[in-house]
Amino acid sequence: MSLPHYKITILALSLGVASVFVGCSSNPSKKEVVDKGPQSSEQVYFEKAQKSLERNQYTDAVKSLEAIDTYYPTGQYTQQAQLELLYAKFKQKDYEGTIALADRFIRLNPQHPNVDYAYYVRGVANMEMNYDSLIRYTSLQQSHRDVSYVKVAYQNFVDLIRRFPSSQYSVDAAQRMKFIGQELAESEMNAARFNIQRKAWLAAAERAQWVIEHYPQTPQTPEALATLAYSYQKLGDQATSQQYIDLLKLNYPNLVKANGEVNLRAARKEGSWVNRATLGLLGRESKTVQVKEQTNGETEQRSLTNRLSLGLLDKPTTEEIDSAPIEEPTDKPSWMNRLSFGLLDKPETKETSGADAAN
Repeated sequence: MSLPHYKITILALSLGVASVFVGCSSNPSKKEVVDKGPQSSEQVYFEKAQKSLERNQYTDAVKSLEAIDTYYPTGQYTQQAQLELLYAKFKQKDYEGTIALADRFIRLNPQHPNVDYAYYVRGVANMEMNYDSLIRYTSLQQSHRDVSYVKVAYQNFVDLIRRFPSSQYSVDAAQRMKFIGQELAESEMNAARFNIQRKAWLAAAERAQWVIEHYPQTPQTPEALATLAYSYQKLGDQATSQQYIDLLKLNYPNLVKANGEVNLRAARKEGSWVNRATLGLLGRESKTVQVKEQTNGETEQRSLTNRLSLGLLDKPTTEEIDSAPIEEPTDKPSWMNRLSFGLLDKPETKETSGADAAN
């Protein structure tokens, strides 16, 4: 049975239109980006990067520094540009890119006089990778979540101090290791609390024992001792439990009740029901450990309004330099000062004497 001529015509037109659309969609017009090579000399790129860094224009600085890294891989400013690129990437909060660049610099320049900075910034970037953007503005503890990145950061700082014990970054790295130790100890104790809830006494004791052995100087030590005493008591090992109770009586007598039992609730310093109901925003004790801000080395005390608005309102006025006009000061910071986040090689400030002021 043959189709009528008008149906054949309609079918042919439909197939023709469909083929046109398929052809257009499968071959979209794209503008090809052609690399035209270096547009300036290495020195010009480097000077542009310096000016951009002074103005906190990190996107422009990254473009200039990456151009040096691409077009002048063995140039005069290449290694210094790679170090400053670490700083610019970090300021852009591109922590994964920072870590990759630091690994590359360490691999290619193991004997460079400033390779310790690459070890340092790699650890700091891994610390930042562990903190979610919303977690920063609440009182929720990051140690109750994934701590894989802080473990890597801890090892990064260990490598730095082991390889460069006299490095100018070792002191700050040691302070960060102390903070990370508290985070890891809290993570272990959080797991121990969960095991106690499900009556897994042996698992809880093992977690607490790990804290005692590896993080003995952390604030979680009293709770770890109390957990060990409580867990061994539940396991029926009264002798071992009594040993830990005796230790608590000597060092933390407030954690032992009058009848000789362990006050596990006091050891945990549990928050109020208001604190738990508001997910840590309200009703929390004021004694909290905070991470140092990498830009100025000072802790930021955030108000209740700032935390409730997730950092949108009542921001701390710690950095006003971003909106200030850029001048040409005689004591402008060196690249080492910028790379160390203002900790090292500080510019000397000129103090006006009384006679000069009078004149």
